Amino acid sequence: MSSLAIIVPCRLESTRFPRKLLHRVRGKPLLRWVADRIVSQVPEIPVYFAIDDDLLQEAFAGGKFSVIKTSRAHATGTDRIAEANRTIRADFVVNVQADEPLVSAAQIRSLAALIREDAPMATLATPFRTAADFANPSQVKVVLARASRRALFFSRSPIPFARDLGGRVDDAWVATHPCYRHLGLYAYHADLLERFSRLPPGELEQIERLEQLRVLENGLPIACDLTDDPTIGVDTPEDAVKFEAWLG
Repeated sequence: MSSLAIIVPCRLESTRFPRKLLHRVRGKPLLRWVADRIVSQVPEIPVYFAIDDDLLQEAFAGGKFSVIKTSRAHATGTDRIAEANRTIRADFVVNVQADEPLVSAAQIRSLAALIREDAPMATLATPFRTAADFANPSQVKVVLARASRRALFFSRSPIPFARDLGGRVDDAWVATHPCYRHLGLYAYHADLLERFSRLPPGELEQIERLEQLRVLENGLPIACDLTDDPTIGVDTPEDAVKFEAWLG
C-alpha cells in the first residue's frame, strides 16, 4: 500500500506576527496546540514537523514528536515539505499549516482521500459567511469548476466580483453565491513536491504572494473539496485572541 504522511512546515519568523508559532496561548506555544491537535485527531497517520530553526524545538518539549531540521532558505512551505519528504519518502503527503490549531480529522481524511485520485495536488475551501471576511485580503479566495472539483484560481481579491453591484456586496449575497475561502491545508503526490521545488516562482504567484498559483500556472490541476468544520488560521495577534476565545 502506498504510504501517507502529514508534514507540517514550521518557519520561525513571520512578517505579520513575529515568531507567532512560539506565541503562548494559555501558557502553551501555538505550534504545540497544532501538534497536539493533529495527534489527537488522526493518531493513525504519522506526522512530522519540518522546522527551520532550533528555537522551535521549544514547542515540542516533553512530547514524542518527529522533528526534521530543514533549510532556512526555502521561499515556500511546499519547498520545505519537499526537502523533508526526501527523508520521509511518503508517496502522498498532507500539509497541515503550523498556524491552524483547529484542523479536524474530517479535513485531513478528506485530503487523504482526494490525493489518491488523479490530481497531483489537493486542497480545501469553506464558504464565506460575511461580506467583511470576503473583502479581507488576508483571507484567500478560490473559485471552483462546478462539476470537476478543480480550483480555477486563487486570489486575495474578492472573487467572483459582483460587477452589477460594483463589488458592494452584503452578507446575504455572499452566503448565496459561490464565495469560498481557501484553507491552508494541502495534499500532494510525492513527485509533484519534487517538481514544484524545481519550478521557478510564477508571475501570478509573485503578484498575489500565493504559492499554489505556481501549480496552476504550470498547467497542473488542483483538486478542491469543501468543508464546514470551523477553523481559525492564526495570521495576526488578533487571530490568536480569537483562538483563545474559542477555547472558552
